[in-house]
Amino acid sequence: MHSIASELPVWTAIPFAALLACIAVLPLASPHFWDRNRNKGLVALALALPILAYLPLAFGADGVERLIESACAYISFIALLGSLFAITGGIHVGGSLSGTPLLNSALLGIGALLANAIGTTGASALLVRPLLRANEPRVRKAHIVVFFIFVVSNCGGLLTPLGDPPLFLGFLKGVPFAWTLRLWTPWLIVNGALLAIFNVWDQIVFAREERERPGSQLEEVMEHAPLRIRGKRNLLFLLAIVAVIAASGNGLGHAGRPWPFGIAELAMLAIAGTAWWLTLHEHRVANNFSFAPIVEVAVLFAGIFVTMTPALLLLNARAPGLGLREPWQFFWASGLLSSFLDNAPTYLTFAATACGVAGVPLDGRYLADFLALGPQSAAILSAIATGSVFMGANSYIGNGPNFMVKAIAEQNGVSMPSFFGYMAYSSAVLLPLFAVVTFVSFL
Repeated sequence: MHSIASELPVWTAIPFAALLACIAVLPLASPHFWDRNRNKGLVALALALPILAYLPLAFGADGVERLIESACAYISFIALLGSLFAITGGIHVGGSLSGTPLLNSALLGIGALLANAIGTTGASALLVRPLLRANEPRVRKAHIVVFFIFVVSNCGGLLTPLGDPPLFLGFLKGVPFAWTLRLWTPWLIVNGALLAIFNVWDQIVFAREERERPGSQLEEVMEHAPLRIRGKRNLLFLLAIVAVIAASGNGLGHAGRPWPFGIAELAMLAIAGTAWWLTLHEHRVANNFSFAPIVEVAVLFAGIFVTMTPALLLLNARAPGLGLREPWQFFWASGLLSSFLDNAPTYLTFAATACGVAGVPLDGRYLADFLALGPQSAAILSAIATGSVFMGANSYIGNGPNFMVKAIAEQNGVSMPSFFGYMAYSSAVLLPLFAVVTFVSFL
């Protein structure tokens, strides 16, 4: 089937590029149009149809098989995200913490750890409202939300396939479940530095408010409702999802071979269904739970998985001519693209490029074959994973939770920075840290 790549015309990559461009531009250029999931679905369908028609007509059974592979990966992807979304929607964190710099920093640190268990989206949805309630008495708090996006919505979720969608896609393509734990060094450097910088920043802002505003700001933020978690049973269901993913990847009960398609997916959906049935409706009401966000993800990624099928094959076939060879090059190339486009297809795009450079065809669990080539391949894939996850924090459109957190903050009266105002934060804070990561991990 590798021969398909050499025969594909260049135009077959255009729908993929066009869909990514729509995802990046339309939320800014035409927000009212793009807000409706139906319109997202129409755009995705219009761009996917040429590929759905062309591959079977041009390549017969081989083209159909490529589309079936993409469909299976898509179903696995949505089964995981949908399950995590439904389960976390039944966990309500009520009350608040004290909005002091120390406790704000602690909450961000907890979010960085939690993101690896329930994903950056789940951790963001779970923790952003308690953080906002804790800091409600404060005047200057946009920086708190910005750092929350940096840490909880992006950089925290680097250590497991559950942490961020690109890592789960890598797992589906053959990366071992525990492999991403090797990325603890860049994870610790960036998240540790972000928490330290945030704490100093927040201390300065808090002290300024203490001087400028009448009364004691410390006493005001110390007045808070007791923190309580309702729906704690759902934490066990989250652990069950983790167990299914780990068991399927390690081939538990299947002679060490990954489980056949459908078993893990059905298990995750069954766990999520049970959690939904046992969760009190009032918990989801308290969370303002809606399926709209996961429907948006499902609609857009249906188009992405179809349109990226020929695009990845073309990159794989033509990768030697792109000039990417070293880990640091892959780190920055994947990171810069991930800054403005979704990080999941960005990860697969550069993974396909790296495989093409190494002569690994995109058949089945091809990233397992790529990693088997040796330490250089592992270093390159580490760079791609780290760049894709970390640099999604560079802009509001770099990762799905970013806009979600911004919208929730604005609904709660926080005046968030503009698109370019946010990038001023990320350029000043994140880019120097990514330069440090380059020298420590990828040179």
